[in-house]
Amino acid sequence: MKKLLVICGPTGTGKTALGLELAKKFGGEIVSSDSRQVYKRMDIGTGKGLPANSRPKREGCYEIGGVKIWGYDIADPKKGFSVAHYIKFARTKIGNIWAEGKLPFLVGGTGLYIKGVVDGIATAEVRPNIKLRKSLIEKRPEELFEILAQLDAAKAGSLNTSDRKNPRRLIRAIEVVLNKSKVKDRGNELKAETLFIGLYAAKAVLEKRIDLRVEDRIRSGIKKEIKDLLSQGVRWGSQAMDSLGYRQWEGYFKKPDRAAYQEAIKKWKVEEHGYAKRQVTWFKKDKRIKWFDASLPNFEKNIENSVQKWYSNGDA
Repeated sequence: MKKLLVICGPTGTGKTALGLELAKKFGGEIVSSDSRQVYKRMDIGTGKGLPANSRPKREGCYEIGGVKIWGYDIADPKKGFSVAHYIKFARTKIGNIWAEGKLPFLVGGTGLYIKGVVDGIATAEVRPNIKLRKSLIEKRPEELFEILAQLDAAKAGSLNTSDRKNPRRLIRAIEVVLNKSKVKDRGNELKAETLFIGLYAAKAVLEKRIDLRVEDRIRSGIKKEIKDLLSQGVRWGSQAMDSLGYRQWEGYFKKPDRAAYQEAIKKWKVEEHGYAKRQVTWFKKDKRIKWFDASLPNFEKNIENSVQKWYSNGDA
């Protein structure tokens, strides 16, 4: 059976760096699983880590250190991009990598993307209802949640606090509930032998890494990147600009003073911490994941040994 290596975990644990090193050793290519990195011209805030003045080798493909990474720059930030779009893209690239006799690496922290590729998502094929979305777009999160609760109390009750405050996710939930007849009984699983490697670190270590990374992205020019996006017609209400590292700056761009600047940085760090916590909660539910502490010395060697055993014998 064909093999797939998944590297997942919360933001700030070094998943891409690990993926690059392992892909070199095992002759593989990476498919990024990050919902922010799919957007074109959004490089600094999403942490793509691209070499200076790099250009894509082909559509959606960059090369870093001799390793191809697929999944960057495949969506226009002025348009929407769904999980269904991502699943189709990722599965196609994984199939192409297999066809070349190489090992595909699915690397990132967007749990829904990873689940969609590996297990399939029954609701992914429910297409956006533009008319419905326009009728709901002006409603407050509280109103949207009430609509969802009236349609499907069980679904509404299953949402976490973050989802209940997110208009885009609430509208999507309403959209899916109204199209129950089009939802398949189960997702279409990927036919592959999959090894899940998860990276984690203690909360204090992780939050310090996140804070340092936010500060580095500010020095690297996140404000200019956002200014350029706005000048190119990307709006604050777009799906892309709802991403971490971008939406926190809206207040500053509307009133660019010192207080707004400090508030944007504070919100960014706090919301990144919260995102990492939600990622841990998501991934901890998946018992297939073999966890490694990314703050320990030589943790990469332990992972390499596990991958070697699995790749050679089918058992990690």
